Amino acid sequence: MKLTPIPITLREANDFVTNFHRHNKKTQGGRFAIGAVYGDVMVGVAIVGRPVARTLQDGLTAEVTRLCVHDDAPKNTCSFLYGRCWRIWQQMGGKRLVTYTLQSESGASLRGAGWKVAAEVKPSNVGWDRGDRRRDWQPIYGQLKLRWETP
Repeated sequence: MKLTPIPITLREANDFVTNFHRHNKKTQGGRFAIGAVYGDVMVGVAIVGRPVARTLQDGLTAEVTRLCVHDDAPKNTCSFLYGRCWRIWQQMGGKRLVTYTLQSESGASLRGAGWKVAAEVKPSNVGWDRGDRRRDWQPIYGQLKLRWETP
């Protein structure tokens, strides 16, 4: 058996994230989502959307906003999904793809897919509320993150 990519809806991807992600909630929209199937079971999903950081929103940069795999997924599922997201984004005319990991995460799957650390992102205890736009504060906001980019 081998991993196979499949197109999925954002709703299907978010349902998977809700059921299996360690520390993140579902996303608020996105550009596209893909799943990874092993045999006849979906073992992972990736959601790609507009970059959260306004300074990266140039129309040619996208962000893997969620990547989630089931505990029983084959070892290379994360690298497989990161690599597929990059290829799909390039086919759509994109020039750069970014994502973030917590400092406590190894990043082995990103290195395996050829990504490089581009920056450290300092923790924020303030949150992202702005005037009439409310956002729920999550504990991961208070942790150091690394921004990864495609080569």
